[in-house]
Amino acid sequence: IACLIMYLFAEFDDAANLLAANPDATTISIDEPVEIPKNQHSRLQEPGREEDDELLGTDDSDKTELLAGQKKSAPFWTFDYYQTFFDVDTYQVLDRIKGSVFPVPGKNFVRLYIRSNPDLYGPFWICATLVFTIAVSGNLSNFFIHLGKPTYRYVPEFRKVSIAATTIYAYAWLVPLALWGFLMWRNSKVMNIVSYSFLEIVCVYGYSLFIYIPTAMLWIIPQRVVRWVLVVFSLCLSGSVLVMTFWPAVRDDNRRIAVATVATILLLHALLAVGCLAYFFDAPELDIPAPIIPAHNSTTKVVLEQ
Repeated sequence: IACLIMYLFAEFDDAANLLAANPDATTISIDEPVEIPKNQHSRLQEPGREEDDELLGTDDSDKTELLAGQKKSAPFWTFDYYQTFFDVDTYQVLDRIKGSVFPVPGKNFVRLYIRSNPDLYGPFWICATLVFTIAVSGNLSNFFIHLGKPTYRYVPEFRKVSIAATTIYAYAWLVPLALWGFLMWRNSKVMNIVSYSFLEIVCVYGYSLFIYIPTAMLWIIPQRVVRWVLVVFSLCLSGSVLVMTFWPAVRDDNRRIAVATVATILLLHALLAVGCLAYFFDAPELDIPAPIIPAHNSTTKVVLEQ
């Protein structure tokens, strides 16, 4: 202990000698914390963009979220790798469905609901439910329209299930794949383009289709005007989710390209809704006449008089 005390006094003497030689020297106390300057963004923020940048997120915020919700990586051939895509609870799915049905103007759906934990559970079951809803509702609509006609015989069309499944799942996967590739390509051309992951785009498209499930049930009403009002209303709700999600990502691109991208997204979305309504509900159905049971030929007995 005595040696340690002597050593400390020697250190203090050296420090005093240095200060005497150079009064302007700066000293640092061990007990005082050293302040580390925060990283500042190099680019200037344009007026009116702060809210959009907050919604889309910056690189620092994305890294913070990834570190906060860091998951164990697993090889893609294992079950654990695909299990992470379905790691959501009921409250998260219901919250995302509510966000797709009641979109908030100026809010980004990916930033608010998807980016923290993108999933495939909700999109898969929404598409599956929509397939059976459209197929069953289309058959019921056909039955109610021709109900009471003596020449009509109801025949269930099970092929509508396979047609609806092919159409909806192709739309929910191929269109996001094409959009993801387009955003990646434009990101290599324009630095300010915000690129979403493929899983995030699939989530947006999957949850945006939920509004068509109750709409398909109401399409059973045999009134053409009511059906078209419902499809326009559903298209406005689901289309607004897509526009508010992807417009901030392409707005810094060329003006014509940005408008054409959003217009293409809305056009494909409208073609899906109008095509399902026209094919499954408004398609003219031919009356199938009831089978005619031929009358049995009566045998005539001839009595010969003798």
